[in-house]
Amino acid sequence: MNPLLRPQQPPIPPQGFSGKPGNATPDHTGVAPGDIAVGVVVGRASEYFDFFVFGLACVLAFPAVYFPFAENRLVGTLYGFTVFSLAFVVRPLGTLLGMAIQRRFGRSYKLGAAMLLLGTATAGIAFLPDFQRLGMSAVILLAVFRVMQGIALGATWDGLPSLLAINAPENRRGWYAMLGQLGAPLGFLIAASLFAFLWNNLSTQDFVEWGWRFPFYVAFAINVVATFARLRLVVTHEYESALQAHELEPCRVRDLASSGQGQGANIFIGAFAALASFALFHIVTVFPLSWIMLRTQESIGNFLEVQIVGALLAAAAMPVSGLIANRIGRRSTLGTLAVLIGIFGFAAPFLLGGDAKGQAAFVLVGFVLLGLSYGQSSGSVTSNFLPQFRYTGAALTADTAWLIGAAFAPLVALGLSERFGLGAVSFYLLSGTICTLLALRLNKTLAAARD
Repeated sequence: MNPLLRPQQPPIPPQGFSGKPGNATPDHTGVAPGDIAVGVVVGRASEYFDFFVFGLACVLAFPAVYFPFAENRLVGTLYGFTVFSLAFVVRPLGTLLGMAIQRRFGRSYKLGAAMLLLGTATAGIAFLPDFQRLGMSAVILLAVFRVMQGIALGATWDGLPSLLAINAPENRRGWYAMLGQLGAPLGFLIAASLFAFLWNNLSTQDFVEWGWRFPFYVAFAINVVATFARLRLVVTHEYESALQAHELEPCRVRDLASSGQGQGANIFIGAFAALASFALFHIVTVFPLSWIMLRTQESIGNFLEVQIVGALLAAAAMPVSGLIANRIGRRSTLGTLAVLIGIFGFAAPFLLGGDAKGQAAFVLVGFVLLGLSYGQSSGSVTSNFLPQFRYTGAALTADTAWLIGAAFAPLVALGLSERFGLGAVSFYLLSGTICTLLALRLNKTLAAARD
């Protein structure tokens, strides 16, 4: 056996969220962080693409296809966003179910089953007849397929982001933390590009009848490729040894909650520490498209093209976030960007409620802030978990952040904006900023007490 992969390597002691070194130096002699990063990017890009395809379809197609009974398109869009949120609600259940399967049958079986479920749900949506053919059964099946997507995405947790954080060189952790997050702008870029092409080149009737389904076919194909790419990575002896050496195996939630060392609290601290970024996530991707569609006369195709440029800017901003975090620390980076997101929120009514230039500015500036903040939101307190709780803790932290920060963002933002105006978006983002700053402060206090 390669001596660099000996399974008796001691586990890495937890380190504070500030990025300060702990009592031991992480072992980088196992698998290369760059190789892990490839697996993380491929896996996350396919997941984000699935979610964005559904989110964009909620605005562009579903009100006419599955909710024509709604009194107007606004209500139909709100119905679509309600179904959209279901995946985030059940995602923690998917995570726990996947971990139970992994403990019994192994990591590769769990991941294969999860990706099969995800592909089945995505293909099911692509072939699902509309309301005119199935009536309410179509709506119920749409919700069922969405729940299946959420369970599958929760179950796809493979531990690679945590392994990446552990194996990354100490002075480059901000950079490697950013790599996995690149899946978000890449996924949105592909999804928005497909919808823009179809919207601009098909008649309204063709788009509603069949054009919107094409991105779901593509999502199914991408899932197949991503499945084999991730399985090829996680089932190798080197990665299994590295994951086991760092105790990156699922534990039982009751053990995590009853550890008596604040391990359960880390889930909520980590979720709220990244809340500003997660709150911004759908406010600059899915929500503004719905506002443009419902409340302006701007071209949807042109607006999608602006969002595509925004996705490119977000992808470019993420490496910058890694460089900034390496210099000032991830906690300071997240805190500073949370404040900027709060300030940006107050500009939302003037930009998004203005002319085409203001709307473009809202999207482009918002995507840059999203790239900078979301690039450092991954596994924000992963190193605070004891090794035996890190795998489960990191997964549940991400699930909780999605649930409280992003699940209902399009629904709440559109509903409140329709009732109270775009100022509601300002307060929504401000609430995320406040929660992030409080969570970061609490984490700093707890870290100082531990030291």
